[in-house]
Amino acid sequence: MVNFSNSVVTLLISGLFSSASFAAEFSLSSPDLQPGQAIKSEQYWNSFGCQGSNVRPQLKWQNAPKKAKSFAVTVYDNDAPTGSGFWHWVVHDIPLTSNLLSSTTLPKGAIEGNTDMGKPGYFGPCPPEGRKHSYTYKVYALDVEKLAVPQGATSALTGFFLHQHSLQTAEITVTAGPR
Repeated sequence: MVNFSNSVVTLLISGLFSSASFAAEFSLSSPDLQPGQAIKSEQYWNSFGCQGSNVRPQLKWQNAPKKAKSFAVTVYDNDAPTGSGFWHWVVHDIPLTSNLLSSTTLPKGAIEGNTDMGKPGYFGPCPPEGRKHSYTYKVYALDVEKLAVPQGATSALTGFFLHQHSLQTAEITVTAGPR
């Protein structure tokens, strides 16, 4: 006679300990950003009334999906008074061999796309005076080596391509302001 309850327990336990059950989650970290906390003063943009140094944070990701072929990173102001937020930074075609963006350089082949300033580059947070905004730093694991974004594309169009090719994302949301 088969002890049915022992068989069920054995199946449940083996499922709990399978490699899929313990697959590490795609994650983003930074020594310069703490989730939910305020950014450092040097990370503020030095324009529009802000007096920062426009220093971008170091970003590191781990446990990318096995099917990833490249990465992209964006910085987005969720609370910008535009009706559609504000893209502060867009970088794509980050090689699969990279899992880190330093505060000063980009990996070979990475492309900075246009921001909502209408040009490429990193524009640190700068919320309007008296307001607190939240900013999301997000890494995308993509299913293509190169994102087929037309040269000079808007950040919204690049976002369309990112979402179309995204396998998985990881993010850190921080705050800035009020100033």
